[in-house]
Amino acid sequence: MTLRLVITAIAAAAISVSAQARPVTIEDLLKTRTVSSPSLSPDGSMVVYTVSSIDLEEDKNTTHVWIANIDGSGERQLTLREGENESSPRFSPDGSQIGFLSSRGDEEEDAPTRLWLLPLNGGEARPVEGIEGSVSDFVWSPDGSKMALIVKDPEPKDDEAEDEDKDRPEPIVIDRYRFKEDYTGYLDNRRERLWLFDPATGALERLADGDFDESDPTFSPDGTEVAFVSNRTAEPDRNSNTDVWVASVSAPGAAPRQLTVHPGTDGSPAWSPDGDWIAYVHGADPQKIWYGVTPLAVVPATGGEPVILTPTLDRNVSDPLWTEDGSAVRMIVEDDGRQYLAQVSAGGGAVEQLAAGDFVLRSPTAVRGGTMALLSSTNFTPNEVFAFTGGNLTKVTSQNDEWLEGIEFGSVSMASFPSEDGTEIHGFIYLPPGHDPRAPQPTTLMLHGGPASQFDYSWDSEPLWQVAAGYVVLAPNPRGSTGRGDAFAMQGHSRWGDLDVDDVLAAVDDAVAKGIADPDRLGVGGWSYGGMLTNYVIASDTRFKAAVSGASISNIFTGFGHDEYIREYIAEIGTPWENFEGWMAISYPFFQNQRIVTPTLFIVGEEDVNVPTIASEQMYQALRHRGIDTRLVIYPGEYHGISRPSFQLDRMQRWNAWLDKYLRD
Repeated sequence: MTLRLVITAIAAAAISVSAQARPVTIEDLLKTRTVSSPSLSPDGSMVVYTVSSIDLEEDKNTTHVWIANIDGSGERQLTLREGENESSPRFSPDGSQIGFLSSRGDEEEDAPTRLWLLPLNGGEARPVEGIEGSVSDFVWSPDGSKMALIVKDPEPKDDEAEDEDKDRPEPIVIDRYRFKEDYTGYLDNRRERLWLFDPATGALERLADGDFDESDPTFSPDGTEVAFVSNRTAEPDRNSNTDVWVASVSAPGAAPRQLTVHPGTDGSPAWSPDGDWIAYVHGADPQKIWYGVTPLAVVPATGGEPVILTPTLDRNVSDPLWTEDGSAVRMIVEDDGRQYLAQVSAGGGAVEQLAAGDFVLRSPTAVRGGTMALLSSTNFTPNEVFAFTGGNLTKVTSQNDEWLEGIEFGSVSMASFPSEDGTEIHGFIYLPPGHDPRAPQPTTLMLHGGPASQFDYSWDSEPLWQVAAGYVVLAPNPRGSTGRGDAFAMQGHSRWGDLDVDDVLAAVDDAVAKGIADPDRLGVGGWSYGGMLTNYVIASDTRFKAAVSGASISNIFTGFGHDEYIREYIAEIGTPWENFEGWMAISYPFFQNQRIVTPTLFIVGEEDVNVPTIASEQMYQALRHRGIDTRLVIYPGEYHGISRPSFQLDRMQRWNAWLDKYLRD
């Protein structure tokens, strides 16, 4: 099948819009069912996956395991227990049962996640006993006789504690260099360790020695070894240097064999079918942190020099998987607003696009019987499972078809325009339903997080809830964004609020020049680095009538030692006392907030450790002191991502109401 036909197949799978379709609303967006974690059966005939949905009435999120035949028939929910959640479903090697992770049945707030096994021939799922701690990952050996588990150490028990003192809070003692993490808070010294588990006997043994975190386990084809990823440097908290290691199943607890020695973040190991090679994602130069391009590499499983298979691609790759005959490695490639499926010969050479177009592919499964499953979405269709076989992409799941029927989102297109220095910038323009091309419209500039990420052709609710309010939405990818190579991304390194401000303002200038955006009714907003860039924009340009700054920071000094990014600060900017001028240069929205005249709404989660509340509080207080119209909204119990359904609805409604207040007649 040609690439053109693959693109056509995706387009045909999208929900068509009739002439009587109604415009999308915020309430529609909350009906989205999020499909994730596909796993293909050993014979390639079935796929399991999870479906997450929102219950506004109960104010909670639920995630359950589903199954479908690879031809799309027989789609049904497997886990049915109300009020419980499950994740990471995977078939056993013989296809007779499915493993998944869940804390179901435990009423404690911090209940450990357990491994469960569900027989497909009928019967209830049962938890695997004898594992202390919380299971975060698991994989079967090829013959199903063993399992490799990643288990977080259990909470230490104090057997001498008196019963009446068991609920008394203990002092928090910190002795780690990196001591905070979002969704966790303060970090203790518990580790995520690799264990070898025997389902028949219940025997559980540490597979590798040492006091380190481990992840991404995968068995060799003959089941005698397990490759995994770990940072085993002298001080793992001070760097992001993960490597690929191999542990022997016959010698549990022994020192593992190190395969990669690059100081960057090597990961995602995948064994070749003959067991001779391991493909992996080769980390970028650690000084480039998240801006550097991550290529595909292979290394001999017995040790030796790695080989970069994509040396000239200049794009990030992820999810390496071998073809069944071992002749090539498949992968997902991130490229200028898209993510496509590609493969390269095991010996290197040209990268072949297998499925590419105006959509985003992710989470591919191993190839089974010539078939693989993966997720696909577009700007107006959420992720669904697709099958890729014989060069064809075909839709398997239909979780969102019902609510999408009769909904009109408007249109989206990619634009190209010059920045102030002539650099070509790309971005998306969303036009709402009923857009009138004869007159400029109220427009919002939407800014993405990261900064090393990109707006693309995937489902993203943030621009859509503003489209739902009738706004034109501009979504540019400024320098610092990924998808356009190492040099483009590196222009954002340590230059926050500089070239990227020029680039996103160029998107506005372009839309105004084309008669799309009304220059007198402009808004701007974003979350995380998108909120930071919002602050940089309104401190640089006074034409915006309203701004929404979500989970942002402007006084960057505040972040040092208070948020989770100590390693990244050191790599990108250095310490505040060694590079005071550099830190001050990127903190200008706070220290020069007198430049800001734009009414600004600040939003943040109360428990956010990624970008803590103090950063939003400082900016709110600065603008409030100067008499600029501002509000600060803090969502109790929420982290960097807002998860409670009622808060999600409130955030969208409040965001649009703030824009409406200043951009509508």
